[in-house]
Amino acid sequence: MSESLQKIQEEAVQKIREASNQEMLEEIRVSILGKKGALTQILKGMKDLSPEERPKIGQKVNEARAALEEIMLQKRKELKHAVLTERLKRETIDVTLPGKRQIRGHRHPNQIALEDLERVFIGMGYEVVEGPEIEYDRYNFELLNIPANHPAKDEQDTFYITKDILLRTQTSSVQARIMEQGKLPIKIISPGRVFRSDEVDATHSPSFHQVEGLVVGKNVTMADLKGTLDQFAREFFGPKTKTKLRPHHFPFTEPSAEVDVTCFKCGGKGCSVCKGSGWIEILGCGMVHPHVLEMCGIDPEVYSGFAFGIGLERVTLLKYEIDDMRLLYENDIRFLGQF
Repeated sequence: MSESLQKIQEEAVQKIREASNQEMLEEIRVSILGKKGALTQILKGMKDLSPEERPKIGQKVNEARAALEEIMLQKRKELKHAVLTERLKRETIDVTLPGKRQIRGHRHPNQIALEDLERVFIGMGYEVVEGPEIEYDRYNFELLNIPANHPAKDEQDTFYITKDILLRTQTSSVQARIMEQGKLPIKIISPGRVFRSDEVDATHSPSFHQVEGLVVGKNVTMADLKGTLDQFAREFFGPKTKTKLRPHHFPFTEPSAEVDVTCFKCGGKGCSVCKGSGWIEILGCGMVHPHVLEMCGIDPEVYSGFAFGIGLERVTLLKYEIDDMRLLYENDIRFLGQF
C-alpha cells in the first residue's frame, strides 16, 4: 500500500504541474482528494491492514494530502497570475489618449433669474413661502375679491378639476393662505408654477411661473410699495434703472398699477427691445383691497398692505434678451448652453 500511495502522489504531482488552467486543476483535485479520489480509496482500504500498519499508512496518507494541497495552491496562484498577465497584455491602456470630457449640467435661465430675484427680496427682509399647485377656488379666487361671476373664473382661462378645486392660476393664493393665519406683520414672496388655458406662442404658455409679493402691517403705504419696486429694479436690472407706475385695475388691490422700468438695453432712449418707448412693462401691483384684508380676518382700519406679481418668464426674457418664451421649455442644449 505504501508503494501504491507513493505512485499516486508522484502521478498527481506530475499532473498538477502540467495543468494549463483552473478547470484542469480542479479535475485533478477531485480525482485525487475528492470523496471518490485515489487517496480516499486508500483510506477505505485500511480496514484490511493490521492494527500496527494502520497508523503508519494513515499518517502517510495525511502527509501526501497536505503536500498535494500545497502544490495545488502554488499552481493555482501561478495560473491566476498567468491569466492576469495575459489580460493586461490584451487590455493595455494608452495613457497618452485624451480623456473623455464629463459634460456637467447647470442651472436653467429661469432658475438663475429666480435665485437672483429671491436674493434681492431676502436682502430686504422678505420670507420665501410656497403653496400647493392644486388649489381650492376659495384661495385662488374668492379670498382675492374675485366673485363667482368674474371673467377670470371662466373655464376657458382656468383648468378646473372639480367645481371647487383647480390648478392655481396665480401664486396669490399663497398670500390668501398666509393672511388667513393672522400672524402679523407679513412680508413674503411666493414663487411657483401656475396654470392657465393659454395657447402656446412666443409670449404665452399654459404653464409658467409667478413670484407674488405681499406686505401687510401698520402704516404701510403706496410710497413703501414704490420704494420696494425701485430697489428691486435697480438690483435686478441694473443700478441706473428707473420705475414708472401707470394706473390699472386688479380685483384684489385698490389702487392698482402696472409697473414699467427704463429699458436696460438703451437706457430709456428707445430701441427695438422697448419698441421705441424707452420703457418696458414688468409687473402689476397695488395696495391690498380692504375687502381682501377683511375676508382674511385682518382689520383694514388697523392694517394696510401692498402686493405685486412678477411673471418669472417675463423678467427672464427681458434680462437675457430672449425673444421667444418657448425656448425656455424646449430643452435645446444649443440654447441652454449659453447660460
